[in-house]
Amino acid sequence: MPATAVSPPPSHLAGWAVLALVFNAFTWGVSWWPFRELQARGLHPLWATAFSYAIAALALAAWRPAAVVEVVRTPSLWVLVLASGCTNAAFNWGVTVGDVVRVVLLFYLMPLWALLLARWLLGEAFGLRAIGCVALALAGALTVLWPDEAGRWPLPRQLADGLGVLGGFSFALNNVMLRQQAHRSGVARAWAMFAGGAAVAATLALALAIAPPGQAAAAGPWASAWLPGTVALALWFIGSNLALQFGAARLRAGTTAVVMISEVLFASVSAIALGAGQLTPRVACGGALILAAGLIAALAEARPAGAPVEP
Repeated sequence: MPATAVSPPPSHLAGWAVLALVFNAFTWGVSWWPFRELQARGLHPLWATAFSYAIAALALAAWRPAAVVEVVRTPSLWVLVLASGCTNAAFNWGVTVGDVVRVVLLFYLMPLWALLLARWLLGEAFGLRAIGCVALALAGALTVLWPDEAGRWPLPRQLADGLGVLGGFSFALNNVMLRQQAHRSGVARAWAMFAGGAAVAATLALALAIAPPGQAAAAGPWASAWLPGTVALALWFIGSNLALQFGAARLRAGTTAVVMISEVLFASVSAIALGAGQLTPRVACGGALILAAGLIAALAEARPAGAPVEP
């Protein structure tokens, strides 16, 4: 997310802000596990996303009903609804059905998409550093996706790979729209993201439910197997979102981005430890390139005011 003018926080708050961001990164780094647990209890990850985000959106609407009115009356926020919805549906579905390490790394192509979208939607120019980030991210993606069979193109070959790429693109659009709509109230933007997560996931789940063979059939009378977990997940996501807002409001955007990349560490370690992902030499090399691109972009955002501007 592009940098904003943030005053340095008091030292006693800076530490808490970093910890809040680490908690948010941890939440998303290990979120694949509760979604897989809910799937094992009969709830497709799209339905789990729809239900948990609907609970969060309803809670936020009850607390600040004016936020709902603001979103309904602001067509530009509808793009945020769609972007956030696609982000959560794609990411949560991808890490549930695929190799968690691959999905998370492909998701973190986000800086590449953010640069291109910011150029298109915000008119932001980018120089040599940005071009280098794009090149690094593309090289990393090609390395991760490179097929074992000769003569094949390095393209997403599995549903989970495609969902990881789509999720990262949607997340970049989400962040660019947050920048564009920074003058809107924070509660309205938060409600738009929760509502989008519920609406898009529910729409996709319904589409899969009515299409043969009913891959995401709605949960039946055995809701007691998954309902408590879904409510707990919703509360966890609300706490994580509040932590993100607390930390991001008190630190530079570049610092926030650097801390948030720890999500890859949490996801990789937890997935490998629990058998939900593999870190092959090729994936590790590609991941290093993708993360290097993200770190360079984040550190550029963290450049102190008055520092020389890149060419």
